Amino acid sequence: MSVSDVNNLATPYPVVDADPHFNRVLANLRTQDYLLWGGATAFAPGAIYGMELADPTKLGRAGLRPTLRLATWLGFAGGFLLAYQNASLRLWGWKENAAEQEQDRAELTARAKAGQALYGESELPEYIQGVAHRNSMWSQLKFGVLPWFNFVNHPFHGTDPAKYKEDA
Repeated sequence: MSVSDVNNLATPYPVVDADPHFNRVLANLRTQDYLLWGGATAFAPGAIYGMELADPTKLGRAGLRPTLRLATWLGFAGGFLLAYQNASLRLWGWKENAAEQEQDRAELTARAKAGQALYGESELPEYIQGVAHRNSMWSQLKFGVLPWFNFVNHPFHGTDPAKYKEDA
């Protein structure tokens, strides 16, 4: 998908941001995302401990402790990726996103009124911003292979920036 095709997305809900910055996704995490993250963090060591109770490995407490720590870390990381993906799906318009639309309209209209760049300033050349966009677009769908996030401010977000300037 080229940069120009991003504006032609057909989604069940309005697109808020087709390639959101890492910080923007975190700002749009809902309570349900935090609960999912916490549940995954608790589930991983709980599953290991439950399997140990069902079929003991005879490691004892000292031997089980590093396994539980690793399981907790993996549950934490996996839960974060799930929560991040859920927030991204809402920003993409693939899930219900009324709260995100409201927050986006308020935030970007305020930035337009203040004369600021809608999606932040970047010192990178436009070509490199495009490369970063093409590398991070839809990356949340490939977290199982390679966790990849958008850390670059760029103008390619699949929405018409004029709508924020009209409201300003």
